[in-house]
Amino acid sequence: MSWQLTKNRDWSQLEAQFDFIRDMQNVPQDSLHHAEGNVAIHTQMVLAALESLPEYQQLSPFKQQVVWTAALLHDVEKRSTTREDEEGRIHSPGHAKKGELSVRNILFRQIETPFAIREHIAALVRFHGLPLWIMEKTDPERTLFAASLRVEMPLLCMLAKADAIGRTCEDKADLLARIELFELFCREQDCWDKPKSFASLAGRFQYFHYQKGTADYLPFEEFGSEVIMLCGLPGMGKDHFVKQFYPQTQIICLDDIRREHKINPADKNAQGWVAQQAKEQAKGLLRTKTDFIWNATSLSASLRASMISLFERYQAKVHLVYLEVPFKQWRQQNQQRQYAVPDNIMERMAGRLELPTPDEAHQVSYYINSEFVELFGEI
Repeated sequence: MSWQLTKNRDWSQLEAQFDFIRDMQNVPQDSLHHAEGNVAIHTQMVLAALESLPEYQQLSPFKQQVVWTAALLHDVEKRSTTREDEEGRIHSPGHAKKGELSVRNILFRQIETPFAIREHIAALVRFHGLPLWIMEKTDPERTLFAASLRVEMPLLCMLAKADAIGRTCEDKADLLARIELFELFCREQDCWDKPKSFASLAGRFQYFHYQKGTADYLPFEEFGSEVIMLCGLPGMGKDHFVKQFYPQTQIICLDDIRREHKINPADKNAQGWVAQQAKEQAKGLLRTKTDFIWNATSLSASLRASMISLFERYQAKVHLVYLEVPFKQWRQQNQQRQYAVPDNIMERMAGRLELPTPDEAHQVSYYINSEFVELFGEI
């Protein structure tokens, strides 16, 4: 597979080409952890450190492109999260999480990037600090297993090592030692060179959903109805997907409820009522163990989690399906819809999209251009 963010890696050319690179010059960092200076200086040092690593040099040219791009973008959202506290210390809380969203949007809208590659880069950005802080998490094993379903750990450690080397600080030796311990932890938990395996999909769901048990637990599977929960931006083809794969299955569609009651989608005060009507319809079908499709955008992980919890209380098996088409096709399809969404709202929604992850439901599938895509695991 061949892909690259840009042909010219010269920093001045990167600044000329991308506004998000130019922004780095104006983002300060705390002198205790980054005495080298601003984000632009740090990022250049990280790229140089990455390219000098023997393990990076041994990668295929394609994987080098993936890790290099993640290194370039790993601190992209320090521009929006950097704050100075009362003591004059500089912090960037949540920059990795917000960076994932931005990287996804950049590689969807600005640089045409294959879906699986884009998501691996986004995941590397999201978890680039994990090797340093894994043992400070409330549940390190669960955190590690969830991350292993999204990203190759050797690539993540490579990025973390370059991030540690590419800075000026007094605790660099400690950072590198933490990364070595992280690798040992991954190997010990059997998820260094592969995603963490579970006894079954139901076992995986229970492990993450109930926050207890072990990865090798095999639960007794007794389901009620099957709920196909769609996820995707407006205009991505959810209705077409339903007609193609589930033409006989009942549908609960929030847009249909709005239209039936003449509710404007922009009316935020009415959205709670619309959601409640949809939930009541769902409960009726769940009680009778009737399969159905939940047709909504479902863009945030928290919103999906609340609905999946409702479905699961009725012993439903939840199949979460994410749908996407390329950016230009998406814009065209929206314009051709009977109920087109304004462009500014479309762009705002795209910037908030949190892609479903394998730990969210009993089964999670990704359909890109109506074709099933294996997303996570080795690229």
